[in-house]
Amino acid sequence: MTLTTTILSLTTFLLLLLSTTTTTATTAVLDINGHPLKPNTPYYILPVIRGRGGGLTMSPKNTTSPCPLYAAQEPQEISQGKPLKLYPSQKTQIITLSTDLNIVFSAFAAYCRQSTGWQLRHDDQTERRYVGLGVVTGAPGVATVSNWFKIEKSGSGVHDYKIVFCPSVCNFCKVLCGDIGVFVEGDGRRLLGFSGQPLLVMFKKA
Repeated sequence: MTLTTTILSLTTFLLLLLSTTTTTATTAVLDINGHPLKPNTPYYILPVIRGRGGGLTMSPKNTTSPCPLYAAQEPQEISQGKPLKLYPSQKTQIITLSTDLNIVFSAFAAYCRQSTGWQLRHDDQTERRYVGLGVVTGAPGVATVSNWFKIEKSGSGVHDYKIVFCPSVCNFCKVLCGDIGVFVEGDGRRLLGFSGQPLLVMFKKA
């Protein structure tokens, strides 16, 4: 192989890599009607697979204490749960794949006096990582790295996605990336967290 051929092959590879990365970064996330998701707009996040719970909601981790609240899945398929809003780290008109997002339930948790923004939290008792609630939005960086999530394409359907934790708001932070799935607790509660199996979801405008 000549030097010229090697240079051309390398150039072609880099162009393909750049094209793939750019396409992913600019691909809009669509709701079930085919419309791009918009920031600060309420959506129901619903499961793609039927018979395994309903939409997303807020729930205490156990029956011992009603507070604090965690992100959870409704046990009944017929329940759409509570609407959520998405806030990207950078100002934009639509939500795209692989964008750092704050995910926030629209309703304020008045009883627990806490905000409803998502945050990945380590539980010392179970050694699990649950999606807790109670953070404010914005301020991307080292202090908020646990507050940022992304939406990625998954599943065979056009509108099928998964939520992942793999923030890129801090260049020097070492984070453990993973898919957000469901932990089914002993009492039947379905809490979100790193479960090893992603929860495939779709978005419905509220």
